[in-house]
Amino acid sequence: MTEILKPLVWKNEKLYLLDQRKLPLEEIVIEVDSVQGVFDAIKDMVVRGAPLIGFTGIWGQVIALQNDINLEKFIEVSNYINSSRPTAVNLEFELNVCVDKAKKYFNEHGSLKGLKEILEKHAHLQMEELHNKNYKMAQLAEEELKRSTGHEGPYTLMTICNTGYLACGPMGTALGVISYLHKKGKIKHVFASETRPYMQGIRLTAYELSKEGIPHQVTVEGASSYLLKEKGVDAIFAGADRIVANGDTANKVGTSTLSIVANHYNVPFYIVAPITSFDLNMKTGNEIPIEMRDELEILEFRGIRVAPEKSRALNPSFDVTDHKTITGIFCENGLIKPVLPENVSKVVGK
Repeated sequence: MTEILKPLVWKNEKLYLLDQRKLPLEEIVIEVDSVQGVFDAIKDMVVRGAPLIGFTGIWGQVIALQNDINLEKFIEVSNYINSSRPTAVNLEFELNVCVDKAKKYFNEHGSLKGLKEILEKHAHLQMEELHNKNYKMAQLAEEELKRSTGHEGPYTLMTICNTGYLACGPMGTALGVISYLHKKGKIKHVFASETRPYMQGIRLTAYELSKEGIPHQVTVEGASSYLLKEKGVDAIFAGADRIVANGDTANKVGTSTLSIVANHYNVPFYIVAPITSFDLNMKTGNEIPIEMRDELEILEFRGIRVAPEKSRALNPSFDVTDHKTITGIFCENGLIKPVLPENVSKVVGK
């Protein structure tokens, strides 16, 4: 295993972020010391992955408190950071927790002086807790794989996008399952979907797999049918940006297609996500806002135009996977299986 760089570090009152746009060719860390810098880092995908976006948002609130601001301004800053990316619920969740803390603190002290140190401790604690939650989900996934396959490995698994430490800060979710199993000698091979157009699979997941010495191959999304028919994939693990009350799940575009193909070939398809990724206020996936990104992400490749000048592109960053095509959803409270509204409510509400 080679050295692993942390995607987010808070040091000397500044936020240091591993620029994930440059990976895997360059490992560049950028310094962020303003709310605008945090907003831009999230919007421009210097950081990405629902949990890591949420943590970055908290540090944005901490940075805001380096100035003498009132409660109204703190809420305004929090809303601004939240507007950077609309689909992942973690950002909104983490920011709202801190806004509630700010309101309570203001009511007790009459100002926000001293709140910064409290939120710093809160941010560190949240990241530590996520590691523990993800570790528990990996253990649950190990048990489920043993049940579904009838053996204890090694397994051939598939994943899409990037759901490792680059997406979470600490241990990953779906990719965290793979990392956990690898450490126990239970991974035979991993197929990583390249994840067009931002290439999180080939750039980031393959980067993490390489760092950990996990045997893998990258595939294009269009090869999923061939792959699942011919290569003996035991299961697919994906992450989530928002899971609603009936189990419908928003994740990186292409996830829904992969789940449909998996169902066709009877390959188990699992979602791995902490409870902070659930939004039970939404009943179905039809309510989830889908972020539309710049069409140049499709029309250009590393700044070079690859499409005709008159061509346009449609670039949804996410799609919604129907709960009917999901075998099960792992959260820190347990496994939701089958994925039905009553089971979602029962497990998440434990």
